[in-house]
Amino acid sequence: MEEIKKAPLRRVGLEIEKAAELGFCTGVRRAIDILERAAREIGPLQTLGPVVHNQQVVEGLARSGIKAVESLDHLQGNILAISSHGVSPQVLEQIRDRGLQIVDTTCPFVRRAQVAARRLAQAGFLVIVFGEESHPEVQGVLGWAEGKGLATLEPPRFDKMPRRIGIISQTTQSYSGFARFVASFIGSDLATLSELRVVNTICDATRERQQAALELASRVDLIVVVGGRNSANSRGLAEICAAAGVETYHIERAGEIDPAWLRNHRRVGVTAGASTPDQAIEEVIAKLKHLDR
Repeated sequence: MEEIKKAPLRRVGLEIEKAAELGFCTGVRRAIDILERAAREIGPLQTLGPVVHNQQVVEGLARSGIKAVESLDHLQGNILAISSHGVSPQVLEQIRDRGLQIVDTTCPFVRRAQVAARRLAQAGFLVIVFGEESHPEVQGVLGWAEGKGLATLEPPRFDKMPRRIGIISQTTQSYSGFARFVASFIGSDLATLSELRVVNTICDATRERQQAALELASRVDLIVVVGGRNSANSRGLAEICAAAGVETYHIERAGEIDPAWLRNHRRVGVTAGASTPDQAIEEVIAKLKHLDR
């Protein structure tokens, strides 16, 4: 009997798709450009805290003579850069009192939130910032509220409800989370308020990356979010993708990818936070392709 030859099994390769919007936003690119230009023109300098929440970016800037310090007391020299997260007026005053030359890289969207906080406070509103209280951006924005603000991710409880409340958001929070937060006031406290004012201070880049991540989540089996673990917008992307029902992993570097993640998955999506450099994204894609081979 003639032997029946079986056709070899054809292996189906991994499909890798990047989100339509991902990685560096305009504010981050602007901050890095300002710092690199300043370093070329005036020499090595220091930033008050990391310019963005991404270790690879911080390491790259350090190689160019741009290093981060945690406080003014650790500063060496007379030039100080303010990070893209901005600072409070009180910190600005301390910097000026020391006679330091300032290189300001505050993101324009963060500056818009600072201005909104100040205007609300001066108009007699209690300013509530929807955001992480310990985040440097939020700390700076609260400073602009002139002692009339608080930050929280959960609707606050008051012994006596303020008559006038203004709500703004950390620039990197999700729109859906901000909407739910605002709705909690409308649903339960509107009767006791004389005025509720809401200012949308979430940045365009955050909105674009969140929407692109959601669209990607509808087409893939697994999503890898690339970005610093202390990056609020990167964490937000991971939370949005996971909430959409797709298996999601948040990593900082390509070396963190576990080959076991790819088992039983054929379509893999890649997105990245607004402070994630292009090189980190490409290294992740290269690692995924290597594991597929």
